[in-house]
Amino acid sequence: MSAVQNVDSVALLPAYLAAGTAVLVLVTDLLLARPRATVVVAALGALGTAVGSAAVGAVGERRTFCVGADCSWIFGGRAALVGAVVALLTLGVLGLSAPALRAGRSPVGEYCFLLACSMTGGVVLGAAGDLITLIVALETLTLPLYVLVGLRRGSLASAEAAVTFFVVSVVATTVTLLGAALLYAVTGGLHLDRLGALLAERPELRGLPLTTAAVALLLVGLAFKVAAVPFHAWAPATYDGAPLPVAAYLSTASKLGGLVALLAVVQRALPAEQTGPVLAVLAVLTMTVGNLVALRQRRTVRLLAWSSVAQAGYILAPLGALALAAGRTGEARSAAYAAAVAYAVFFVVLELGAFAGVTALRPVGADGGTLDDLRGTARRYPWRGAAFGLALVGLAGLPPGLAGLFAKVTVVRALLDGGAGWLALVVALNAVIGLAYYLRVTAGLWAPTTTPGVAVAGGAVAVPVVGVVAVVLAVATVAAVVVGVAPQLVLDLAGR
Repeated sequence: MSAVQNVDSVALLPAYLAAGTAVLVLVTDLLLARPRATVVVAALGALGTAVGSAAVGAVGERRTFCVGADCSWIFGGRAALVGAVVALLTLGVLGLSAPALRAGRSPVGEYCFLLACSMTGGVVLGAAGDLITLIVALETLTLPLYVLVGLRRGSLASAEAAVTFFVVSVVATTVTLLGAALLYAVTGGLHLDRLGALLAERPELRGLPLTTAAVALLLVGLAFKVAAVPFHAWAPATYDGAPLPVAAYLSTASKLGGLVALLAVVQRALPAEQTGPVLAVLAVLTMTVGNLVALRQRRTVRLLAWSSVAQAGYILAPLGALALAAGRTGEARSAAYAAAVAYAVFFVVLELGAFAGVTALRPVGADGGTLDDLRGTARRYPWRGAAFGLALVGLAGLPPGLAGLFAKVTVVRALLDGGAGWLALVVALNAVIGLAYYLRVTAGLWAPTTTPGVAVAGGAVAVPVVGVVAVVLAVATVAAVVVGVAPQLVLDLAGR
């Protein structure tokens, strides 16, 4: 066998574009030292990465870095969807960051470079075909976020959040690597499809205690990344201490990356009869604890953080159907995987809209504040309040937020098709609990206030939002409407 491989550069084009964006941002900041130029380069690079991902995915599945039938890079429809969504989320977060960067809250060059590096990890993650590529990509997505969380100058809360995030992520990565090492010791393989084939063909391997330990460690390590209960405690403190745009990225792109990694090992590598019961328990705990604790929150970002935890439970719920024999048939499994990815896409669009709404309704550079700080803001800024309210209603799964409605319908339908009616009932009950806090926040936006025109916290006047933040809010709102009107398109792409 020749040691020289043919590399398919077309398949690697999205990764080239993402990594090239990071390099160009660094060079632009070094040579020009003009913040506006640096942000423009980062934004154009993110847009180019999204277009490149969609273009490569449209021509069909492409593979490279292969040894026989096993490939480390597989770029198909789902990888294109993940790459495009991560790049567009990066573009949106850049837009939300523009006022704070203009005000000198964070160093522009470092901020844009780290965001582009994280985007590169997300793009690679969707196409990973082996455990090494998967874990390296996941860490490339996550590592820059440690710094971004604490990059706000003079903020003790940001520094504390960064340390919390760093410590928890290091532990999660260690656990994931240990699980991967044990799985390699059992099977002698690292490619996801080969691992799945070996464990399916040799039942004696699945019964080994070492295999059980490997599967458990892999699932636990990746559960940290999606903030699944009981591995979720880092999320509320980290989100609340981070700058609002970084919290938006953590809640969307980072969570999407964790799901993609978890889905890759569950769908292609690990035995469903072992992962299914664990995922079912994680889903029930995550959605229930997230919703119940969110009911008690008074700080805006903490409420969104606990809401994000609950949403992770809904995302994991279709995978819980693998616990039953009816959920492990080929058709039921395909429906469950597609439902999980589709729900994640619907969620990140609405979540970006929610964080864009908070950013638009708060003074430049401020944190999310309390729910009382947002009380009555929709009366002063109607279209911004309406866009924020639409995102909240969508996350609750109510019309006219059709994206959230179809997301929950998709999950329930996948569970019923997999014979997991009990889990579908848990999803429905938790959706009802979620209505309480989503509608409370939405109603508060139009509630009367005693001090019109003034934000409660510190008496700071809410600065009218113009420019890119308004554009991001408008685009996120339009995107939520579009995916709500045409949900089947997302489902089709998620199932490829």
